Amino acid sequence: MSQFLLVLVSGVAGGAVYGLIGLGLVIIYRATDVVNFAMASLATLGLYVAVSLRDRGVATVLGVLAAITITVVAGLLVRETVIRPLGQGQLFSALVLTMGVSLVAESAAGSIWGDQPKAFPSLVEGTVRWSGAALPAQSLLTIAVAAVAMALVGYLFGRTTLGSAMRAVAESADTARVVGLGAQRLARIAWALGLGLAALGACLYAPRAGLVPTMLSAPLFRAFAGIFLGGLTSMYGAVIGGLTVGVLDNLAANYVSASLRDTFVFSFTVLVLLVRPQGMFGTRTFQRV
Repeated sequence: MSQFLLVLVSGVAGGAVYGLIGLGLVIIYRATDVVNFAMASLATLGLYVAVSLRDRGVATVLGVLAAITITVVAGLLVRETVIRPLGQGQLFSALVLTMGVSLVAESAAGSIWGDQPKAFPSLVEGTVRWSGAALPAQSLLTIAVAAVAMALVGYLFGRTTLGSAMRAVAESADTARVVGLGAQRLARIAWALGLGLAALGACLYAPRAGLVPTMLSAPLFRAFAGIFLGGLTSMYGAVIGGLTVGVLDNLAANYVSASLRDTFVFSFTVLVLLVRPQGMFGTRTFQRV
């Protein structure tokens, strides 16, 4: 029982990270119709800056804040210089460009900091005893921080004027412009929010994975599995999908085979999509042709 509890908590912690990254992807996609493949690589650059600051004696918490700031600033620069000039409706062109930015960012990180793994410090050390299991404090903190961040995002979109405006732009940028909403300003806010969530997830994930330029490649694809499982247009679906992927991933790694964990997760995702193509919480859309 204690082993199962340990596996379950570790899976929820991993799923919380996938949920944060997936939530960031969905917010950016809904606001600007861009699937941002560069998000994880830009967050990795932020993590390297945080490690460099730690090596110079800066506190870990300040390093995390610096990582989030660097990721947001770099992402906004990419949007303004590479994505925005494409104009609206260039989904596939933007997708390819963000893939290119991702490769450039990973190459830059390898050139500057090297390809050897670096340790990223935990925000908390030790374990918490519960029902005979020694639960890592870092995993519990990951779950708590992710829950608070997701709750704040839910409040922002559900209870504030800014959130209502961002939802209006997501529904129709042209309509939002007609009624006086600044679509570009709201798009920048959406990018900053999405990138900040991804960077936060990266900072929570890095202590258990070690830092290399491609560290977030696997979590990014699992986050994609989560948002397709939950529904590409649903923020709640991204969170629940990410948690589902995290728990299934950890259960498969511990009770089936570590080498088959991704096969198990993606097979489950495909089965769900065969039954419900729009995902568990997504909305089926129809386009006139």
